[in-house]
Amino acid sequence: MICKVFNRISYFYQKLFMKDLALVISAYNEEDNLEPLIADILKYVPVEKNRLEIIFVNDGSTDKSGEIINSLCEKNNGFIKALHFSRNFGHEAAMIAGIDYSESRAVICIDSDLQNPAEKIADMYKEFNSGKDIVLMQRSGNSGSLLRSFFNRAFYRHLSRQNSRKYIHNVSDFFLISKRVADILKTEYRERNRFIRGYIQNMGFELSVLKYDVPVRYAGKSKYSRKKLVRYSVNSLMSNSKFPLLISWYIGVVMIIFSAVVGLYSLIMYFIDKPVSGYTTIVVLISFIAAVQFFILGIMGRYIAFIFDEIKNRPVYLVDRRVNFNL
Repeated sequence: MICKVFNRISYFYQKLFMKDLALVISAYNEEDNLEPLIADILKYVPVEKNRLEIIFVNDGSTDKSGEIINSLCEKNNGFIKALHFSRNFGHEAAMIAGIDYSESRAVICIDSDLQNPAEKIADMYKEFNSGKDIVLMQRSGNSGSLLRSFFNRAFYRHLSRQNSRKYIHNVSDFFLISKRVADILKTEYRERNRFIRGYIQNMGFELSVLKYDVPVRYAGKSKYSRKKLVRYSVNSLMSNSKFPLLISWYIGVVMIIFSAVVGLYSLIMYFIDKPVSGYTTIVVLISFIAAVQFFILGIMGRYIAFIFDEIKNRPVYLVDRRVNFNL
């Protein structure tokens, strides 16, 4: 009875004093996309402006993105806000910052490149109102090369195997979360190497998945080069799985079998008077073992670097200026 009363009070409090929907938009050198994006959002957003907050996070842009964001805030005073980072902290940090500063019943993270269709916002919000805490957006078909699609599936399949929970592949950073999920991200998931789309899948709250077609980029180029994507994937894998550490154990087993086979072969050849040339064998084996050892040390060093980053406890991001925030 007490829980029901508390839930009703909480519901009416949220209705009276909180916004219905927050849109978190991270931007890094997207000057040509920002104004078309806002026009697109305002055309499709399913709530009134007085129940909406749009939070731009300027991730240390070096073009005119900051000026355009400030202009949009000035023209739409009250529901468009902005956070300007002191430097570039990365896309994940920008999303976290927007979530931290949101004060709404639901939060949608959307990219500023116009490749997350704004017309899907209404469908996402409908799923939220039906009781879902998380709404994931999955790209339809193969968004990219066949090789990238293969590694994408393999990556999520491995995460599912390691965490005993099925991860949905090919999802993007275009998603909706409820206030309680946002509150958990604000207080609990504060690692320096973040993987938000993985975190929210692993929480266990009720979620739904909607598909969308990725439109062609409106202007500019993607800020995620192949090198950055590989680094992001490796960091995400290592921060969410112990498997790379276990590789050394598997390699050790293989090396034992390999050594036994080579030893048995050498012994047989010795007894039939055809001894194996010792110099070549030794050089090859030593080189192979040294390479394996350095590979394992590299994996261990990567994990130690993660631990080093965590114990320094430096801020995930630094805000230089806030616009239209009552703080």
